[in-house]
Parts: sequence; C-alpha cells; structure tokens
Amino acid sequence: MPPCLRVLIHFCIFAPMIQIETIINILWKGFIIGVIVSAPLGPVGVLCIQRTLNKGRWYGFVTGIGAALSDICYALLTGYGMSFVFDYVNKNIFYLQLIGSVMLLAFGIYTFRSNPVKSLRPPSGTKGTYLHNFITAFFVTLSNPLIIFLYIGLFARFSFAGNGALVSETVLGYLSIIVGALAWWFGITYFVNKVRSRFNLRGIWLLNRIIGSVVVIVSVLGLAFTLMGESLY
Repeated sequence: MPPCLRVLIHFCIFAPMIQIETIINILWKGFIIGVIVSAPLGPVGVLCIQRTLNKGRWYGFVTGIGAALSDICYALLTGYGMSFVFDYVNKNIFYLQLIGSVMLLAFGIYTFRSNPVKSLRPPSGTKGTYLHNFITAFFVTLSNPLIIFLYIGLFARFSFAGNGALVSETVLGYLSIIVGALAWWFGITYFVNKVRSRFNLRGIWLLNRIIGSVVVIVSVLGLAFTLMGESLY
C-alpha cells in the first residue's frame, strides 16, 4: 500500500477520535503560523504584488501558491528536525518559548524597518504561463533557508509539532499552515487587485509597516505572557 494512502486511511480512522478542542487548537495555530510566515513583503511578496498589478490577480495568486509550497517544505524540515530533540524541547519549553518570542520580535522589527520597494523588478514584457509564475516564486522562496529560523521560533512559541502527536494531528497541523499561507496570498491579491488604481510604491511600504507592527505586538504579548508564566496561545 502506498505511504500516502496509509496516511489518508490513518487520518480517516483516527481523526474522529481527536477531541474538538485539540482540532481547533491545531487548526488556528497552524493557520496563524502560515499567515505570519507569508505576510512580510520580502522579494516574493513584492513579486506577488507586482504580478497582480502587471499581469492580473490570478498570476499573483499562483505566485503566492509557489511561495506557500516552498514554505511548507521548510516547515516540514523544521518539524522533522525538532522531533529528534523532543525531550529537550519538552523540558525547556519556557526558555524556548522565550527565545521564540524574541526571535519573532526581531523579525517584526526587521520587517518594520525594511524597505520592500528595493525588491521591485522591472516589469516583464510577457505574462508567461501560470506554471512559469508558480515555479519562479517557488525557487525565489526556496533560496532563503533563513526562514527555517523563523519556523523554529514560531513552532517553539506556539508549542507546535510535538513528537507525541498522532499522525492525523500532524497532517492536520501542516495542512492548516498551507491554508493560512494560501488565505494570505488570496487576500492580498484580492486587495491589491481591488485598489490597483490607487496602489503605488508608498502603498507597498505602508503595508509592510503595518505587517511589521502587528508581528511586533504579537511577539511582545507572547513575551510578556511567557514571563508571567501564562499562555497567550
């Protein structure tokens, strides 16, 4: 029996056994992680906006799908690596959540201070195929392995991808990350397409400032609750 079919059968059998609270917990944590990883307007974010403005919304969304697929590859690598040190993670969860909040704070500050306009490229004369737009976005995102450190911080902060989870829970968690990422790209391309006549370079800069501010606020709250010994998430 193919491995993918075994996973699907396992998911169908054991998914009903997972408590509703656990399912909701996994879903919203994965969704938030997917959004946070996708939201900052780095090279691929700017590329997505550019293609939405120059080629049309669906070219921009396909670009986002390519980025999301690359992101989930790094998420799987991170989760798989952390499973090897699960005992260490479990015993030092306070310090790891503290470090995760600090890393998220640094990431938010970096996003706020960065200027995504510098990533703008001269518009291409041809639209290209959807497949071409998908592949280029995939490799642009894949060329930045530093995203693993962001995933480490987020996984620690949200106590995500524990080694004791059922296969169905793990699958559900990573699917929710994909859904969160795709929801972000769908939303941002919809927004940019709607305001395309009024969207300019300042709009890109302002949107990145807003995203950075939200990440900073979330990380500061997480840091404060960790220090107080309470759980924000």
